Amino acid sequence: MHIDELLVGMRSGAEQSDERIAAFVAGVVDGSISRPQAAAWLAWAYSRGLTDAETVSLTRAMTDSGQILSWPGGSPLIDKHSTGGVGDKVSLVLAPLWAELGHRVPMVSGRGLGHTGGTLDKLEAIPGYRTDLEVSSLEVILADVGCFITGQTAQLAPADRVLYALRNETATVPSVPLIVGSILSKKLAAGVEALVLDVKAGSGAFMTSVPEARGLAEALVRVARGAGLACRALVTEMGRPLGRAVGNALEVSEAVAALQGQGPDDLRELVLALADDPRAAEVLSSGRAYVRFERMVEAQGGDPRSLSGGLLGSGAQIEVFGAPRGGIVGQVDALGIGRAAFLLGAGRRRAEQAIDPGVGVVLEVVPGDRVAPGEPLAQIHHRDGHGLDEARALLQRALQVVDGPVEAPVLVHTRIDG
Repeated sequence: MHIDELLVGMRSGAEQSDERIAAFVAGVVDGSISRPQAAAWLAWAYSRGLTDAETVSLTRAMTDSGQILSWPGGSPLIDKHSTGGVGDKVSLVLAPLWAELGHRVPMVSGRGLGHTGGTLDKLEAIPGYRTDLEVSSLEVILADVGCFITGQTAQLAPADRVLYALRNETATVPSVPLIVGSILSKKLAAGVEALVLDVKAGSGAFMTSVPEARGLAEALVRVARGAGLACRALVTEMGRPLGRAVGNALEVSEAVAALQGQGPDDLRELVLALADDPRAAEVLSSGRAYVRFERMVEAQGGDPRSLSGGLLGSGAQIEVFGAPRGGIVGQVDALGIGRAAFLLGAGRRRAEQAIDPGVGVVLEVVPGDRVAPGEPLAQIHHRDGHGLDEARALLQRALQVVDGPVEAPVLVHTRIDG
């Protein structure tokens, strides 16, 4: 189908057929549709919107644009996707927990950008851990361990890579149908049978309000169902960081604590809510999921001995950030704390930038805690003072001490079932 036919069909206002959308995606991948023409289609989709049927067609076409993985075996294939936030180390706990519960978890994850952390960056803080293994190696790991966490290959949903770059150039990134197609095509291409979504809302998230996040979550669940993928979603709070640690090696250590039945209450609560299995609490408390995590780390080339004894990210200096006055901890702002960790070197502005796995922020308090003047609110883990002044200034605004009572924070706002 020629691009002129596609553009005429778009201008007609009629719902676009599977064939038209598939022809557009194929043309984007093989280059027969130029970048300006593809940009025109994206602008149309952004301004007019896509119906659920059109979004399903787009998702399927993007999935079919490259390799679709399959995993031999019998137990269910499940994955989790988070829309991103500050301190979100859930995947490191949930993947081995699900595996211990009898699921197979072929988890394909991404890197961080800006103030939001990436699962691959956290795992690569473990010496030797590889996120670029061949599919044949991943098949062996999945059969033996029950889970892996790896990076996306160029062969999975290549249409998404082209369209995402164009969305950045054309200011169409916020389009909900285009977000939905991007997320779901990669998960379908990875061969999963069921998907659990953690759609975050708050200052540290892409969607800053709960209604926005709920709208995205509902669209994701509807389109996933239309594409034949079992799916449910939680809308969760990201006005404050998840857990206490923000920074790659620091977050791995906190995930290890959670896998050993310890760790912050909110991290455990969210992991159990996403796991959605009555057996999960006992398995997490027993430490069996941690043994599974050690096996995954070793299978992917990492050194499991580095997970204990404070070896991860060693060498950073620590400065205590104290309370400016006595009172009750009020705001603990995710965006400010995420930016502080970013300026210390825990994040990147561009995909090719290196990061420092050992730096970041560890919170000593949660909203509602009573503190005395000078009592520690956070630890700043820095490398020879890099970004330290800026991080202090951000923490002064992000961590507020107030006089009055503070409402108990809500973690899970709502659940959407498919």
